[in-house]
Amino acid sequence: MRPDKSLFLNRGLCCALVLFVSAIRADADFLDDINRTFSFGDDSHRFQLSGLVDLEGYYLDQPAPDLIVTNSKFLFNPRLSIFVDAQWTKHFYFFGQVRIDRGFDPSDKGAQIRLDEYFLRYAPLDNKQLNFQVGKFATVVGNWVQRHYSWQNPFVNAPLPYENLTGLWDIAAPDNTDTLLYWGHVGEYDTGDYSDKYLRLPVIWGPSYATGFAVLGFVGKFDYAAEIKNAAIASRPEAWDLTKTNFDNPTFSGRIGVRPNEMWNVGFSASAGPYLRPEAAPTLPAGRSIADYRELFLGQDVSFAWRHLQIWAEVFETRFEVPHIGNADILAYYIEAKYKMTPQLFIAARWNQQFFGTVNDEGPPVRWGNNTSRIDTALGYRFTNYLQVKLQYSFTCTEDNAHLGEQLLATQVTLKF
Repeated sequence: MRPDKSLFLNRGLCCALVLFVSAIRADADFLDDINRTFSFGDDSHRFQLSGLVDLEGYYLDQPAPDLIVTNSKFLFNPRLSIFVDAQWTKHFYFFGQVRIDRGFDPSDKGAQIRLDEYFLRYAPLDNKQLNFQVGKFATVVGNWVQRHYSWQNPFVNAPLPYENLTGLWDIAAPDNTDTLLYWGHVGEYDTGDYSDKYLRLPVIWGPSYATGFAVLGFVGKFDYAAEIKNAAIASRPEAWDLTKTNFDNPTFSGRIGVRPNEMWNVGFSASAGPYLRPEAAPTLPAGRSIADYRELFLGQDVSFAWRHLQIWAEVFETRFEVPHIGNADILAYYIEAKYKMTPQLFIAARWNQQFFGTVNDEGPPVRWGNNTSRIDTALGYRFTNYLQVKLQYSFTCTEDNAHLGEQLLATQVTLKF
């Protein structure tokens, strides 16, 4: 009998993780020294270099769900994120993020290096009530983006609206309803071939690091943020750089939040902008332009914290204006809870759902996507102030779609430095 290479690989990775955790627990003081080494200056002048090392493992049904790109049932996805923080007086702040990984989303591709974020923030006042920001940065929409890094996120992945794919492409417009249903793998149009998944768009693509300008701050119990970006919040990572997408068709987004007390934070978000890229222009109806077809988004979010319990929820109402077809609507939401059982051990659960509206066809209106429900559960443990381990199980139920994978088991080891 030939030895199972995947078995050896899994055992090797497990042994490596055990040795890695043991070494870091023994060297917590060393990480303290690193943090002090790269932080210097007083409160008005400082520079800090920090980062995250993430070692992720996925065991999943095939075809791989959401934004995971692999044909294997097991995926090892390492990631190095390096952050630069710089402060000059009370008025200027710079932030940058460089990532080395196998792709912006989990995949089995080769290694690559990217400058995911960089922005300069100017505060003309001595307080934080008014700030101007320019660069490539996460969207101001919603409340998950504010905690999307692996150290803050109780789960390994993102909520469903940030990664569940629709049938819309950004490089071409569907010529009729049948094409849209085929791209969305809806019902009888699902062939089981998901090689087109990276052409399809979700409601929001993760933190949406598009390029642009923002105004943000707070007044009393209210906080506000408004941005103009070069790409829609549903756009792919390839569209976020200014060298790939200019400001010919900008997207406008904003959020207003209120904190009635220390426990509650309630926010309202909106976004509007074209989701099609210039490559789609030849597929549009005669006399129409990319600017005529927008993603229109409304969102409501709430967070609650009391003692050891934290709760977050978001509800999104989204309309895509689709050439040749009309309006395509989506309602998506999730509710997420995290409970600290001890100062080091926590559990988390998240319920997600996404519902598609109907579009006109030659016959009765048809639903243009597969309604999806997903339950995520996670267990996490922080060995030190710099080392965290998470284990997650997810189960996805997709209507009228027997091919897409249902179960996912993921683990993530995060080293903070």
